[in-house]
Amino acid sequence: MNLNQIHNVYFIGIGGIGMSALARYFKAIGKSVSGYDKTETELTKELEALGIEIHFEDSISLIPKDYYAENTLVIITPAVPKTHSEWNYFLEREYQVKKRAEVLGIITKDTFCFAVAGTHGKTTTSSILGHILYESGADVTAFLGGIVENYNSNLIGSGKTVTVVEADEFDRSFLHLYPDIACVTSMDADHLDIYGDTASIEASFVEFADKVKDKKKLFVAKGLPLEGITVAVNDEADYKAFNIRIENSTYVFDVQTPSEVIKDIRFNLPGKHNLTNALIALAMAYTFGTPTEAIAKALFSFQGVKRRFSYQIKEKNRVYIDDYAHHPTEINAVHQAVSELYPQDKVLAVFQPHLFSRTKDFIDGFASSLSAFDEVILLDIYPARELPVEGVNSAWLLGKIDNPNKKLVSKDSLISEILKSDARVVVTIGAGDIGELVKPIKQALHEKV
Repeated sequence: MNLNQIHNVYFIGIGGIGMSALARYFKAIGKSVSGYDKTETELTKELEALGIEIHFEDSISLIPKDYYAENTLVIITPAVPKTHSEWNYFLEREYQVKKRAEVLGIITKDTFCFAVAGTHGKTTTSSILGHILYESGADVTAFLGGIVENYNSNLIGSGKTVTVVEADEFDRSFLHLYPDIACVTSMDADHLDIYGDTASIEASFVEFADKVKDKKKLFVAKGLPLEGITVAVNDEADYKAFNIRIENSTYVFDVQTPSEVIKDIRFNLPGKHNLTNALIALAMAYTFGTPTEAIAKALFSFQGVKRRFSYQIKEKNRVYIDDYAHHPTEINAVHQAVSELYPQDKVLAVFQPHLFSRTKDFIDGFASSLSAFDEVILLDIYPARELPVEGVNSAWLLGKIDNPNKKLVSKDSLISEILKSDARVVVTIGAGDIGELVKPIKQALHEKV
């Protein structure tokens, strides 16, 4: 497939975080871009502000009339049902219809490609790496699964020879990529609705890792069952972060590389998991040949990713943090970071479970993770692409949480319930539409203060 012959790009599910990065990319290189999504969001508004036409009704009549099969690429998201009329319209007329991952593979195949894989940490690690490379002057484009605060975008740069991509394990999408340097941040069980069991998801990661023939260019968090360069925090590894201290809410640490010690690196994102993410990005950039001074400078200036331990309020009497965590391991990481920063303060966690299947598969893990907070508010499960599963609901999860300060509330009453709490620190957690509630929660908490 030759992208040069494509004049129009049509997205079904354009508002998705990964899809919208591709939409920005194609718009930036001069293609006509438009698409459909189910609901209007902050992301779709940002795309419309760039001149991208979007509609929110599944209607063939709303497809641009000059989008012909011979000059149009159609990109779909797995979240769209096969009964979608626009999708079927394109299939019946033999348009080129491809998944997002396939298109990323086409774009990056002829570039020097950095691929960041892992069940947790992909977005933050790839964002840090993209920022390091861009700030160091590399000819890079980074396609990201989150909005990077430094750029207010999920697309960094407009380079043509170097790319950074998230290697998504969902639906085995990462097997479409052609990585030159890659990493695996974690391999926890997830997406069991796709894979069936832990062994299958691990086998898929092994298949991805095998795409990197030179194992000196594959970076793995220490402890993973993969051959590659190991990375660890306060543990022996090929790349090791040590002598870690906190100065004015900033991590300061040293890094042992295979050939030298880099001293006094400063990094502002909290939590051991983010130190690991930063260390992996450092190792990948270092191997590429990025100067250590440029790496250190970029790590210190990195402001984070929206909805990844993203501060909404940081005041004397009130702290409000929002995070995308949707797996027990990720919720544990949020708790570790909050506990490290605010050890004496009461913390309220507001959690919206994501997917019936994930809730069912990890019900005990979710209950254990949430029990660690001082107070818990649960919302109903966000279904995304799934139909309800009998007996799987937030009431079931609530019953398993070992914490007397817990309640299940509707979205309509969420803000009033948050305002009743005397917790100094509030954390909203989840990958569903809870992100759309962040602004009104922030406003209400500001008014309370």
